[in-house]
Order: sequence, then C-alpha cells, then structure tokens
Amino acid sequence: MLAIVEITGLATLQDSGRRGFNKFGVPTSGVMDWYAYQAANSLLNNPQNSATIELGLGEITFHALRNTVLSVTGAGYEVENYIWTFPLWTSFYVRAGWTVRVKKTGGGNWAYITIAGGFDSPIIMNSRSTYLRGGIGSALKVGDILQSFAPTTDLLKLAARGHTPLIPYSQTPILDVIPAPQTDWFTPEGIRAFYESEYTLSPSFDRMGYRLQGSPIEKATTQELISEGMTMGSIQIPADGQPIVMMADAPTAGGYPKIANVTRASLPLLAQCEAGVSKIRFRETTVKEAQDTLRKTSEVSPIRGHVKTSEV
Repeated sequence: MLAIVEITGLATLQDSGRRGFNKFGVPTSGVMDWYAYQAANSLLNNPQNSATIELGLGEITFHALRNTVLSVTGAGYEVENYIWTFPLWTSFYVRAGWTVRVKKTGGGNWAYITIAGGFDSPIIMNSRSTYLRGGIGSALKVGDILQSFAPTTDLLKLAARGHTPLIPYSQTPILDVIPAPQTDWFTPEGIRAFYESEYTLSPSFDRMGYRLQGSPIEKATTQELISEGMTMGSIQIPADGQPIVMMADAPTAGGYPKIANVTRASLPLLAQCEAGVSKIRFRETTVKEAQDTLRKTSEVSPIRGHVKTSEV
C-alpha cells in the first residue's frame, strides 16, 4: 500500500484501456505511452493489463505502508527512494515507512509508476482506466491510500531490474503514419507540407488530443465530412489547417477530415514530445511495415541485475 503525501500535475490510474464500449460513445482511454506502461509492468512480472499510476507534468511523493517493490518508466523524471536516487526504467525495493518521490527533471510528459502485484481499484466497464471527462474515476490526490494485489514473484527477485527502451525517445521524432481515407480531401501542396514540414506541440495539449503548430494543411474541397469513428492516432485537420492528433481520451467520433494516422509504434514518441520544444516530422509507411515495427517494439523483457540498487 502507498499513501500519497504530495502531488502536482495530473496523476490517474490507467491500464491498457476500456475496449468494447466505443459504440456507446465511451472512449477507450488507458495509458498515453503504452510502451513505458508495458515495460513498467514487465519489470515486476505483473499481469499485462495491471493498473499503474500515470503521472503527467508534475511530481508525486508517497509513503510506503508495507514492504514492496516499485518500478518507474517514462521520460523526463527520476526517482528518490529513501536516501537513494534511481533512474527511470528500473525497479527498486521499498521498505515500509520509506518515502518515495518521483521528480520532474527534463523533457517528456508521462511517467508510469507500478507496484508489485498491480494497483487494486474498481473495475468499470472492464477497465480500471480513469476517464475524467466522463466521470469515470478521479484524479489522485493527497491522502489517497492506494491498495495493491499480492505480487506474483518474491519481492527480492523483483528488485534491481532494469530495462533499456527499444523506442528512441527524442526531441526530434519522425513519426510513421498511414494515409487516412480522406487524404484526397487535401491539395498536393497541403500533403507535401504535412510530410516535409516540422511541427511543434501546442501548450494546450491534453489526454484527448495533441494540437500541433506548423505549416497549415490546405484542403482541396469545402465539402463537410459527416462524423465518423476515430481512434488514438487519427490526425484531423480542422479549418485552420493545423493538425490535431487524437490521443488516449479521444472522442469516439469526429467530423474533421483525417490526413493520416500515427502508427501504434510511433504513438509513445509523440506522447512524450515536449510542448514548444520537440520538432515533429511525419513519414508515410505501409500497414505491413507498421506491423513489423510494432512487433519488434512490443518485445519488452526486463534484464535482471542491469542496474545498481540499494541494500534491502
């Protein structure tokens, strides 16, 4: 169990998402960076869909109420555990009474904090994911006591593990995209601008969508699109020509034409882009290439003894 004693930014419990309810207008939600989430659970031998804390652009401090092991992944954070400092992508033993602090240190938006066994929270529509706009779950706050399931492995065997990200987090990411059904709604010049220009992330980004700023995308028609289904990664082009990439809390339908879709393997790179700093470019790929890349990047396995850890 963990007791939250300090918190800034947005912290929620998330799992891999709420699937099967889009037809009722309920977004999938789930984590913004699926790769970091998957690695955090893998470090602790947790079941694949275990809930983790997703911390966005803030810091959080816990008191451990019993002995446990935590892992933290993501980008732009570090961990203070009692008197030691740990990098991300590691697991570490925490004695009851110790204080753990996850600190923001640099570029990147999201950190994933996982406990041995996974966090125990109510299941709503087959998921423990929080969806704040829909009133499903709530943001974590000071005073919350987070329960956990029994770990699947002896705690001492789970500590001191490390993982090297296979995904190249970068301030200059090149995101693979697959052309969308409405590509022919845009002029050749507009499509060229999309693929040849740099875009930055607007400060107004959130879990629903990432607004990008750069060369406007010119449309070839004044025709209006009837709303249709959307998923995480859909790139909509509104009237001002500036792309909006739908993210984890994306609505289930939208009416702006889509020029492309970010592949699943590239979504973690976009999720961790820093507003006003990262220079984002797009590269067209095929479904086959996207599937091959996803297969490679999904290979998450912890390496025991990779990092130095504290005495336990």
